[in-house]
Amino acid sequence: MATKQMKKVILYRRKREGRTNYKKRLTLLKSSRLRLVIRKTNTQILLQMVQYQPDGDKILCGVNSKALVKLGWNYSCKNLPACYLAGLLLGKKALAKKIKEAVLDVGLQTPVVGSKIYAALKGVIDAGVDIPASEEVFPSPERLSGKSIAAFFSSNKASPNKDSTQFADYKKKGLDLGKLQQDIEACKKKIMSS
Repeated sequence: MATKQMKKVILYRRKREGRTNYKKRLTLLKSSRLRLVIRKTNTQILLQMVQYQPDGDKILCGVNSKALVKLGWNYSCKNLPACYLAGLLLGKKALAKKIKEAVLDVGLQTPVVGSKIYAALKGVIDAGVDIPASEEVFPSPERLSGKSIAAFFSSNKASPNKDSTQFADYKKKGLDLGKLQQDIEACKKKIMSS
């Protein structure tokens, strides 16, 4: 009686590490369109326009939300308005390089309706780049404009029992969250005029 030898299948390294979903990637690459790659970190959001090449993906243009600091942004680089503004900035750069359309690539992140990923996507679309997306996935205009953050700050300020460390960084910098909406509009104007 012959014994069967079991073959051990070794997965690709990036698949083993949980860093790449090759099935999803292949589907995106078959479209042969540019990809808008969005990745989140604990402190910022990264956006890139990427073109597939057999020897490795080529980044045509990219932005991270920390680039907003050069435009006068003094607030967090990881909140929803910052993600929207970073998307707007990438959209303007993409149009300058004559990139007019792309598809969204979120990688292994779970796309949640109204999340930072979709705020950044909304910014790219508002800049004029054509990316297929449903209007229902975008955050509400109140959240994109910073109105909800300012309202939460004022309610937090009114009740002394709340945790005082929530907006400690803004207080250290002497920022008034009541002016957040005006600062978002000013930053948006700078991006659109550049």
